[in-house]
Amino acid sequence: SHAVPGSRPTDAPTVVAADPVVALGRLARHVVDRTPATVLALTGSQGKTGTKDYLASVLKRLAGDERVVATEGNGNNEIGVPLTVLRADAGTYFLVVEMGARGIGHISYLCEVAPPRIAAVLNVGTAHVGEFGGREQIALAKGEIIEALPADGTAVLNADDPLVAAMAPRTAARVLTFGRGGELRYDDLELDALGRPSFTLVQGDQACPVQLLQTGAHQAQNAAAAAAMVVAAGFPLADVAAALSEARAASRWRMEVHERTDGLVVVNDAYNANPDSVRAALEALVAIGQAGGRRTLAVLGQMLELGDEHEAGHRAVGSDAVRLGVDVVVVVGDDAAGIAEEISDVIAGAGAGPIVIRTEGRDQALAWLRQNAAPEDVVLVKASRGAALEWVAEELLGDTNSA
Repeated sequence: SHAVPGSRPTDAPTVVAADPVVALGRLARHVVDRTPATVLALTGSQGKTGTKDYLASVLKRLAGDERVVATEGNGNNEIGVPLTVLRADAGTYFLVVEMGARGIGHISYLCEVAPPRIAAVLNVGTAHVGEFGGREQIALAKGEIIEALPADGTAVLNADDPLVAAMAPRTAARVLTFGRGGELRYDDLELDALGRPSFTLVQGDQACPVQLLQTGAHQAQNAAAAAAMVVAAGFPLADVAAALSEARAASRWRMEVHERTDGLVVVNDAYNANPDSVRAALEALVAIGQAGGRRTLAVLGQMLELGDEHEAGHRAVGSDAVRLGVDVVVVVGDDAAGIAEEISDVIAGAGAGPIVIRTEGRDQALAWLRQNAAPEDVVLVKASRGAALEWVAEELLGDTNSA
């Protein structure tokens, strides 16, 4: 039998509620309370999905596929979280829930829907400064996730982010820190020819090697966060490290690295973008370029949801491209013009920097790449989902006889 929650009767069997979203949340909480599931919740300004994918992948490998339910896509709000929870049943041992915050009180509410036993704050970045009005406000909102923990729970905190590390007094739970300076830390970080990190996970007197299948130094931090959460759930570090080394990317358009038959490398990361995630992607691009002696081309579109920080955010990306030594930056659309303007301003002062190509839209960007990208290059495609730039990456990869 099926019914829909609604604010008024419909043609289908309807549970009429004053607020269907609240009703959905209460139904989800009822389901959580009736399953044996341990809720592992995480939040952060960036890295949420990468960490969530590692966490779900490792738990599935260690506990069995059918015993783990995890957030799909970016269903991390007051509708997505209950819908994730409602996929759980009596056989669900672990419920991995990504939580997003658009303001104070949002995460507190999500923790009422899915009360965590293990909760992580990955970082307090600049992702939604426009909506919040300052990093301290973001920290206040993100920290609600560890305030929701029981005394016998575990708060997993990023030792390398001062605003996150300072949250420890806000929880009654045990605190486990991760990161370069954490109780569970990663050492000896190296990148291979495709920019994939290898490192050693260290906790106490244990040291376990990890070789990730994903590109970018930032993945080491995501993997360490996931490892800390799984260790908090009671699994041995050596098993966690082995499972991380076998974890495949679960979410599309996040640092997908492909090599065209003629040798051109394309990094498709067109799912989402903010200044921090673009910087991480540019770092990965440069790592691949240096490892393989390749020219680096960054195809960058606009970043959404920056509010008053729109201009500053795009300019920050331009200055990162200069600082990291990207060879060519292809700017797509007027909304991303701040990237090009910042590079031009820096070059005017310093005299050196990337070649900047301004294009009106993705068709023009693809046309330029077809004329100018060579087999020995590496091309990064990165923008907010709204710009739909993954099409450029797919078209470029589909070209077997490039110009």
